[in-house]
Amino acid sequence: MKLLVREAQPNDAAAIVGILNPIIEIGVYTAFDTPLTVDAELEYILNFPQRGVFHVAVNSSDQQVVGFQTLEPFATYTHAFDHVGIIATFVDLSYRRQGIGKSLSEATFKSACSKGYEKIFTYVRADNSDALASYLRRGFNVVGTAKKHAKIKGTYVDEIIIERFL
Repeated sequence: MKLLVREAQPNDAAAIVGILNPIIEIGVYTAFDTPLTVDAELEYILNFPQRGVFHVAVNSSDQQVVGFQTLEPFATYTHAFDHVGIIATFVDLSYRRQGIGKSLSEATFKSACSKGYEKIFTYVRADNSDALASYLRRGFNVVGTAKKHAKIKGTYVDEIIIERFL
Protein backbone atom coordinates (compact mmCIF):
# COMPACT_ATOMS: atom_id res chain seq x y z
CA MET A 1 0.00 0.00 0.00
CA LYS A 2 1.30 3.44 -0.87
CA LEU A 3 0.89 5.88 2.01
CA LEU A 4 0.90 9.60 2.39
CA VAL A 5 1.74 10.82 5.89
CA ARG A 6 0.62 14.37 6.58
CA GLU A 7 -0.43 16.63 9.41
CA ALA A 8 -3.92 16.02 10.75
CA GLN A 9 -6.56 18.48 9.63
CA PRO A 10 -9.94 19.34 11.13
CA ASN A 11 -11.73 17.44 8.38
CA ASP A 12 -9.94 14.24 9.54
CA ALA A 13 -11.94 14.14 12.79
CA ALA A 14 -14.58 11.67 11.57
CA ALA A 15 -11.97 9.32 10.08
CA ILE A 16 -9.92 9.38 13.28
CA VAL A 17 -12.99 8.57 15.38
CA GLY A 18 -13.78 5.81 12.87
CA ILE A 19 -10.38 4.27 13.59
CA LEU A 20 -10.27 4.81 17.34
CA ASN A 21 -13.80 3.86 18.42
CA PRO A 22 -13.64 0.26 17.13
CA ILE A 23 -10.31 -0.13 18.96
CA ILE A 24 -11.87 1.24 22.16
CA GLU A 25 -14.90 -1.05 21.77
CA ILE A 26 -12.71 -4.17 21.53
CA GLY A 27 -11.12 -3.17 24.82
CA VAL A 28 -7.75 -4.88 24.34
CA TYR A 29 -5.40 -2.48 22.54
CA THR A 30 -5.79 0.77 24.44
CA ALA A 31 -6.52 2.10 27.89
CA PHE A 32 -9.18 4.39 26.43
CA ASP A 33 -12.54 3.08 27.59
CA THR A 34 -15.00 5.68 26.35
CA PRO A 35 -15.84 6.15 22.66
CA LEU A 36 -15.18 9.57 21.19
CA THR A 37 -17.49 11.85 19.27
CA VAL A 38 -16.55 13.61 16.06
CA ASP A 39 -17.16 16.96 17.79
CA ALA A 40 -14.79 16.05 20.64
CA GLU A 41 -12.10 14.94 18.17
CA LEU A 42 -12.52 18.11 16.14
CA GLU A 43 -12.04 20.15 19.31
CA TYR A 44 -8.92 18.09 20.12
CA ILE A 45 -7.46 18.76 16.67
CA LEU A 46 -8.25 22.47 16.81
CA ASN A 47 -6.66 22.83 20.25
CA PHE A 48 -3.72 20.51 19.69
CA PRO A 49 -0.54 21.88 21.29
CA GLN A 50 1.56 24.05 19.00
CA ARG A 51 4.67 21.98 19.85
CA GLY A 52 2.79 18.77 19.25
CA VAL A 53 2.98 16.52 16.22
CA PHE A 54 -0.24 15.02 14.87
CA HIS A 55 0.09 12.91 11.74
CA VAL A 56 -2.39 10.83 9.78
CA ALA A 57 -1.53 8.08 7.31
CA VAL A 58 -3.62 8.15 4.16
CA ASN A 59 -3.99 5.27 1.71
CA SER A 60 -2.99 6.95 -1.55
CA SER A 61 -5.25 4.76 -3.67
CA ASP A 62 -8.54 5.79 -2.05
CA GLN A 63 -7.54 8.73 0.22
CA GLN A 64 -8.79 6.87 3.32
CA VAL A 65 -7.15 7.72 6.64
CA VAL A 66 -5.82 4.36 7.88
CA GLY A 67 -3.86 5.42 10.97
CA PHE A 68 -2.73 8.32 13.08
CA GLN A 69 -0.06 9.21 15.59
CA THR A 70 0.19 11.99 18.13
CA LEU A 71 3.14 13.35 20.04
CA GLU A 72 2.37 15.88 22.75
CA PRO A 73 4.48 17.62 25.38
CA PHE A 74 4.88 15.28 28.34
CA ALA A 75 4.11 18.03 30.86
CA THR A 76 3.36 21.72 30.57
CA TYR A 77 3.50 22.68 34.24
CA THR A 78 7.32 22.92 34.21
CA HIS A 79 10.04 23.42 31.63
CA ALA A 80 12.00 20.49 33.09
CA PHE A 81 10.21 18.14 30.66
CA ASP A 82 10.23 20.33 27.55
CA HIS A 83 12.49 17.83 25.79
CA VAL A 84 10.07 14.90 26.37
CA GLY A 85 7.04 14.04 24.27
CA ILE A 86 4.41 11.37 24.84
CA ILE A 87 3.40 9.38 21.79
CA ALA A 88 0.28 7.43 20.82
CA THR A 89 -0.23 5.35 17.69
CA PHE A 90 -3.46 3.92 16.29
CA VAL A 91 -3.96 1.94 13.09
CA ASP A 92 -7.29 0.93 11.58
CA LEU A 93 -8.00 -2.66 12.66
CA SER A 94 -8.35 -3.80 9.05
CA TYR A 95 -4.97 -2.31 8.04
CA ARG A 96 -2.70 -3.61 10.80
CA ARG A 97 0.74 -5.05 9.95
CA GLN A 98 1.14 -3.12 6.70
CA GLY A 99 3.86 -0.66 7.71
CA ILE A 100 1.56 2.17 8.70
CA GLY A 101 3.03 2.54 12.19
CA LYS A 102 6.53 2.57 10.71
CA SER A 103 5.65 5.30 8.22
CA LEU A 104 3.94 7.38 10.90
CA SER A 105 6.89 6.99 13.28
CA GLU A 106 9.46 8.03 10.68
CA ALA A 107 7.54 11.25 10.01
CA THR A 108 6.83 11.90 13.68
CA PHE A 109 10.44 11.38 14.79
CA LYS A 110 11.63 13.84 12.15
CA SER A 111 9.05 16.45 13.16
CA ALA A 112 9.74 15.87 16.85
CA CYS A 113 13.44 16.60 16.39
CA SER A 114 12.65 19.83 14.54
CA LYS A 115 10.42 20.90 17.46
CA GLY A 116 13.11 20.34 20.06
CA TYR A 117 12.13 16.97 21.45
CA GLU A 118 14.97 14.71 22.56
CA LYS A 119 13.02 11.82 24.07
CA ILE A 120 9.72 10.08 23.40
CA PHE A 121 7.87 8.28 26.16
CA THR A 122 4.69 6.24 26.35
CA TYR A 123 2.80 3.41 28.01
CA VAL A 124 1.73 0.22 26.22
CA ARG A 125 -0.75 -2.25 27.65
CA ALA A 126 1.21 -5.28 28.82
CA ASP A 127 -1.26 -7.54 27.02
CA ASN A 128 -0.70 -5.72 23.71
CA SER A 129 2.40 -7.59 22.59
CA ASP A 130 2.02 -6.49 18.95
CA ALA A 131 2.15 -2.80 19.88
CA LEU A 132 5.09 -3.34 22.20
CA ALA A 133 6.99 -5.23 19.50
CA SER A 134 6.24 -2.46 17.01
CA TYR A 135 7.62 0.22 19.31
CA LEU A 136 10.67 -1.89 20.17
CA ARG A 137 11.42 -2.28 16.42
CA ARG A 138 11.41 1.53 16.22
CA GLY A 139 14.12 1.90 18.84
CA PHE A 140 12.12 2.13 22.05
CA ASN A 141 13.39 0.47 25.21
CA VAL A 142 11.42 -0.85 28.16
CA VAL A 143 11.82 1.27 31.29
CA GLY A 144 9.57 -0.75 33.57
CA THR A 145 6.07 -1.96 34.30
CA ALA A 146 3.31 -0.04 36.02
CA LYS A 147 1.33 -2.75 37.79
CA LYS A 148 -2.47 -2.52 37.73
CA HIS A 149 -2.07 0.85 36.05
CA ALA A 150 -5.38 0.78 34.18
CA LYS A 151 -8.72 -0.69 35.17
CA ILE A 152 -10.80 -1.53 32.15
CA LYS A 153 -14.24 -3.05 32.49
CA GLY A 154 -13.37 -4.06 36.04
CA THR A 155 -10.10 -5.76 35.15
CA TYR A 156 -6.68 -4.40 36.08
CA VAL A 157 -4.16 -4.08 33.27
CA ASP A 158 -0.42 -3.56 33.66
CA GLU A 159 1.24 -1.05 31.38
CA ILE A 160 4.77 -1.25 30.03
CA ILE A 161 6.63 2.06 30.18
CA ILE A 162 8.87 2.65 27.17
CA GLU A 163 11.12 5.42 25.92
CA ARG A 164 13.21 6.32 22.90
CA PHE A 165 15.88 8.95 22.59
CA LEU A 166 15.91 10.85 19.33
